[in-house]
Amino acid sequence: MTRTSMPLLAAFGLACALAACSTPVPPDAATDYLTRATQRTDGAMRVSASVLSAEESAAVYGVPLADRSIQPVWIEVRNGESQDYFLLSPGLDPDFFPASEAAEAYSAKLDPAARRDLESRFSQLAFRNPIHPGQTVSGFVLTHLAEGAKLVQIDLVANGRARSFSQLMVVPGFHADYKMSNVFWREVYPPEAITNFTDDDTFRAALEALPCCATNEDGSRQGDPLNLVVVGGLDDAFPALVRRGWRPTEAKWSGAILRMVTSALAGDRYPNAPVSDLYAFGRRQDLALQKARDNIHQRNHLRLWLSPMRYHDKPVWVGQISRDIGSRLTIHSPTLTTHKIDPDVDEARAALAEDMAYSQGLVKLGRVGGVGAATQAAPRGNLTTDPYYTDGYRQVLVFDRSPTSLAEIESFAWETSELSMKQGAGTRP
Repeated sequence: MTRTSMPLLAAFGLACALAACSTPVPPDAATDYLTRATQRTDGAMRVSASVLSAEESAAVYGVPLADRSIQPVWIEVRNGESQDYFLLSPGLDPDFFPASEAAEAYSAKLDPAARRDLESRFSQLAFRNPIHPGQTVSGFVLTHLAEGAKLVQIDLVANGRARSFSQLMVVPGFHADYKMSNVFWREVYPPEAITNFTDDDTFRAALEALPCCATNEDGSRQGDPLNLVVVGGLDDAFPALVRRGWRPTEAKWSGAILRMVTSALAGDRYPNAPVSDLYAFGRRQDLALQKARDNIHQRNHLRLWLSPMRYHDKPVWVGQISRDIGSRLTIHSPTLTTHKIDPDVDEARAALAEDMAYSQGLVKLGRVGGVGAATQAAPRGNLTTDPYYTDGYRQVLVFDRSPTSLAEIESFAWETSELSMKQGAGTRP
C-alpha cells in the first residue's frame, strides 16, 4: 500500500457515508423528450432537437441502447424554402450508427419474426432525407453516448445553399454544476445594473478594473487569478467549447464524490469530475468546464462567472483557468484531496486561446491587464496553497455563431495575445 492510500481510503469512506445520507433523484423515465426540445430558426428553416436519456431511448426503441453506448438524438426539420434539403448525419457524430447496424447488434439472438420487427422499428424511427419544400420531417440519428452535455450540430444542405445550427444540450440525468446557479434560467442582474459596451477602450478599462482573483466564500482570502474573459453564450461560446472537447463539471453530490475518489484510487478517467468552489461577484462559480486527459489527475479546467457587462449585446463571463497536473492530500478540501495545479497558469490560458482558434467560433481575441504579475521567483498561492506565477494579463475571447477560419480571427488593438503573436494576426482598428 502506498503512503497516500490510507488517507484516500478514508476519503472513500467519507464519500460512502455521504452516499448513504443522500440518494440522487433518478431520471424520470416517463419524461417526454419532446417537451425538452430546443428550436432554432434561420430564415424559413426551423429545426428542433432533443437528446434522449437511457430510459427514454429504451422505451422508444425497446432495447437498452445506452448499454452499447448509443444515444438517440431526435431531429425535426421544417422546410419553408423552395428546394429540397438534406440532413448530414456526420455533423451530429462523424461515427454515427446507421439504424441497420444498431438493430443488428440486438437482433442476432432473436427469432426471424422478432428480428424483422426490431429492424422495422429501427428503420421507421430513423431520420429520412430529403426534406421537401413545405414539408416537416422528424426522426432519430443514433450517436455515441455522451455524459453531461452534448453539442448537437445540425447541418442542412441544398443546391447552392447550406444551413447550420449548433445547439448545446444537457444530457438528462446529469447533475450539472451550473444547475445549482440556474445561470441560464434566471436573471442574475437587474436590467439597470447591466452595462453594454460598444467601445473597445471603455470595455478594456472595465475589464482591467475587475478584482485580480477569485476568493474564498467570505472574501477574506484570495485564490486563483481571474485571468479569462469569455464573450458569448449558449448559441456561440459554449458550443465552441464543447466542440473542442470541453465538458461541464458535475455537482458535488454524493455519487460524484464517490466516483471522484474511486477514480483517483484507480487512476481512471472522469471527464466531468467536480471542481472546488471559488467565489467572485459574491457567489460561487456559475459554471465550470474541463478538458480531461486519460485519468482524473490531469485536466485543463476553468470556472466562469456571468458579469454585469455586455459587449455588443453579448454576455460577458469572467473566469479563472489553470491546468491540473496531479492530486494530493489537503486539509483545505472537504474530500481531503485536491488537484495540484501547474504553477505556470499562463500556459493554460494560452492553450485555451489556441484550442478555441480551431473551434470555428472564435472571432476576436486580446489581452488586458488587471491580474497583476507574479514571478516564478516570488509566486503567489491559491486557496489550497499551490504556488502560481503569471505575467498578469487576462485573455479575452469573443465568439460568434458564424464559422470563422484561422485566418479570419481578429485581435483587439490591445496588448498582443499569445495566439496572435504566433500567427501574426492583424488588429482591428
